[in-house]
Amino acid sequence: MRRRISRIGTATRTHQIRIALATGVTAAAALAAAGGANAADPHQAASPEPMQRVEYFTGPNGHPRHTEVPASAPLSTKERSTIEGDGDVTSIVQNGPVESKLDVVFIGDGYTAAQQEDFHADVRAKWSKISAVEPYASYKDLFNVWAVDAVSQDSGVSGDPTADVVKNTALGSSFFCSNTERLLCVDTNKVESYASKAEDPDLVIVLANATKYGGAGYNDITSPSGYDGIATASSDHPDSDQVAVHETGHSLGKLADEYWYDESSTYEGDEPGGSNLSTLSAADMGAQQTKWYRWLGQTSPDGGTVDAYEGGGYYAHGLNRPTENSIMRTLGREFNLPGREAMIAGFHRHAPVLAGTTPTDRALGKDQRISVEAAHGVRLRWSVDGRPVTVAARDAGPPTPRALGVPADGRTHTVSVRATDPTDAVRDPRLRALLTETSSWRVAR
Repeated sequence: MRRRISRIGTATRTHQIRIALATGVTAAAALAAAGGANAADPHQAASPEPMQRVEYFTGPNGHPRHTEVPASAPLSTKERSTIEGDGDVTSIVQNGPVESKLDVVFIGDGYTAAQQEDFHADVRAKWSKISAVEPYASYKDLFNVWAVDAVSQDSGVSGDPTADVVKNTALGSSFFCSNTERLLCVDTNKVESYASKAEDPDLVIVLANATKYGGAGYNDITSPSGYDGIATASSDHPDSDQVAVHETGHSLGKLADEYWYDESSTYEGDEPGGSNLSTLSAADMGAQQTKWYRWLGQTSPDGGTVDAYEGGGYYAHGLNRPTENSIMRTLGREFNLPGREAMIAGFHRHAPVLAGTTPTDRALGKDQRISVEAAHGVRLRWSVDGRPVTVAARDAGPPTPRALGVPADGRTHTVSVRATDPTDAVRDPRLRALLTETSSWRVAR
């Protein structure tokens, strides 16, 4: 695999097939429609085609929807070879080593070789808008952002602006997927191959070179590279960043959708696992001390107060959501209080509160400085043999065991630092455990 990291900031029949693919028709059906020796045999029973469930968005302020699309075919030898020779990786935002940060990987589609710098600029602009949304805005230094170049033959993507537009692109991005105009599909196997060029992808967003509104969320994908799901969005529509933010509610916050389709639908199953859906009323949550009971009655950033509002999880009845209208129900809204709590916990699953420290697997000398890197706002508390150390002892940069008060008595002692994210936006003790970390060093005699 070639990986270069720069730190910087014909025929009528063929045309028929390409048009059919651009509008969501499967390859076999396209061949059959075009005719010829390779057309499908009408007397042969067709095997069920593998499908993928995707989420799409009908408009900037609309409720999302779900549908199924054909799963991407395995890559051919030629496709693998092409990807092997492509995919330069560029650092867009660098806040620390990949193992201690949440690494967001953008992959471009519909950008030619001459347009890769345009792609990088679009990544910066899109990340600027995503990271302005809370709780991203308060936790910007937990993220690294990478751009993976995928060179396309054509500029732009299929289906933009109309269904008859067909482009040859690296990832096969296309609007009008499965005859749904705003659904922006992509070849997920190609995305995986390009995403794996980055060292440690935690969140993957495909940025299509397009002005048309649309996107998709492949939330049921668990990648060999370690990320959960893929989000797609257009580069030049001013509201497409909201698509990506909603999708990260699923991938990072493990949040459920809070919208529904049919006003007569009723949920009759067990209590759902998602932290933002419940079969319980507010009174029952409080009595059982479960779900978002800690937030009940609090004013939420998405408007109104936290309660139990009927509807969610694709059902109009039988399930309740925390607030009337958060971003997990309607694009353009904010995360509600339980949603913010889940997102912050999700951030810290990938980016620990202690970003880097002096190695703890060897003894320290009394005058050796102990280096600790922590995220902005993290509170550090030092101790020697379990005894808290006063603030004055660690005012002048990285401390030494001697400066921390380790006694010169010929005995072995232990220096510890406890890092805590003091945010009041996380109240669940199980989630707060992700916001605290301790490192300890043995000080040699």
